[in-house]
Order: sequence, then structure tokens, then C-alpha cells
Amino acid sequence: MSVRRFAIAVTVSTVFTAALASGALAQGRPSTLAMSCAQAKALVTQSGAVVLTTGPYTFDRFVRDRSFCTPDENLEPTWAPTRDAAQCLVGHRCERTRDRVFDR
Repeated sequence: MSVRRFAIAVTVSTVFTAALASGALAQGRPSTLAMSCAQAKALVTQSGAVVLTTGPYTFDRFVRDRSFCTPDENLEPTWAPTRDAAQCLVGHRCERTRDRVFDR
């Protein structure tokens, strides 16, 4: 292995290790359980679309409005548990339309 290739390999390895140590490659999702209902709603409103953890093994994508859905999807109100409410209307979910002509 040439000195140049060795130097590149060491640099790549160092950058990768630093990224892992800083959490840059694997960051956790915000959890609705750690937020108040108002905070969760505000996050969805501000972000437009966001994936939130809703329990120990569950998550969902919440959207502010239909502009974050595909043309064949409709908005469905979506609730999630928060720190201060068992069911908080956090935002909406994009749900595929069931009565499309092409699905028949």
C-alpha cells in the first residue's frame, strides 16, 4: 500500500470514527412522550412533515397539510401520546386513497 493510500485510509477512518462518536450518523427521532401536546403540535406545524417516536417501538410520520402528501393520498387526523395527554391530535397522516380507478 502506498503512503498516499495509507494516509487517505487513515483520514477516512478518523472522520468516520468522529462522526460515529458525535452521533452525526445515527441521531434519534424526537419523541412525543417527551413533549407536551402543544410542543408536539408546534413541531409538526413548524416542520411541515416530521417522523416522531410515539412509543418504545413505534413511530409515525406526521404532516401539517396535504402539500406533504402524494396526489393519491388524503389527510387523516392522527393522535399520539404526549407527556401531558394520552391522546393528542398532533397532526395528520397521509393515507392512500382506496377508491382509485387503477386499483379496481
